[in-house]
Amino acid sequence: MLNEDICDTMIKMAKDARMKSYSPYTKIKVGACILASDGTLYGGCKVENGSSSLSVCAERAAVYKAVSDGKQEFDAIAVVADTESPFVPCGGCLQVMAEFDIPEIVMANLDGDIRVMQLEELAPFVKYMGVNHVKERYEDHFNVFEELE
Repeated sequence: MLNEDICDTMIKMAKDARMKSYSPYTKIKVGACILASDGTLYGGCKVENGSSSLSVCAERAAVYKAVSDGKQEFDAIAVVADTESPFVPCGGCLQVMAEFDIPEIVMANLDGDIRVMQLEELAPFVKYMGVNHVKERYEDHFNVFEELE
């Protein structure tokens, strides 16, 4: 469980990242902050594209930024938007969170409403998602070459 100081810092960093969001189509600016297991924080913002499938959510931008810096273990992620209630990550972002087994999700809005949930609460079938689900299948797939030798 995150302590209050770290949670507040993550929300502030997500708010700062939100200001950099490129959101000309939806006009909904979103920011995120991810906490690597070594204590390093990374911010990310939503980047929209005229071809919506090429847009990147703030949560994924933060994860990809951290991974690009060599991090692969995470304790939590925070996401902030100017919405009526705390901003909830989309299914694609939950899939990425499952891939890296990010246990805690801090959802907030600009009014100070905050909701902290475990990944399993937002994605109850998380054990079937990401690396937890496909690792054995891929290991079996790659082992086929060993059988041919």
